Amino acid sequence: MATIEEEIVHWWKDERGESHRNALRIESEPPTEQSGFPRDGLVVLRIMNSSSQQAIRLSPDEALRVSTQLLSVAKDLIQQKRAMWNRHGD
Repeated sequence: MATIEEEIVHWWKDERGESHRNALRIESEPPTEQSGFPRDGLVVLRIMNSSSQQAIRLSPDEALRVSTQLLSVAKDLIQQKRAMWNRHGD
C-alpha cells in the first residue's frame, strides 16, 4: 500500500487563458519480505495533469541520487538569483 508523502500542485494558464493543473506526487511503499529476504521499499514519483499520469518507481538509492541532484541544482539557481539581486541593488 502506497503512502502519499507530498503533493506539489502547479497551476498554469495556456495561450487562451484557460487554467490547467499539474501535480507531482511523492509516494512511498514500505519494505517487504520476499521468500524470507528483506526487500527495499520504493519511492514513487507520480506526475499528473488533467489528461494523464505517469509514475516512476525508484529504489531508495535512486531516490537519494535524484534528491541530491535536485538539491544541488536548486541551491545553484537560488544563488544565481541572489547574485542578480546584488547586482541590481548596486
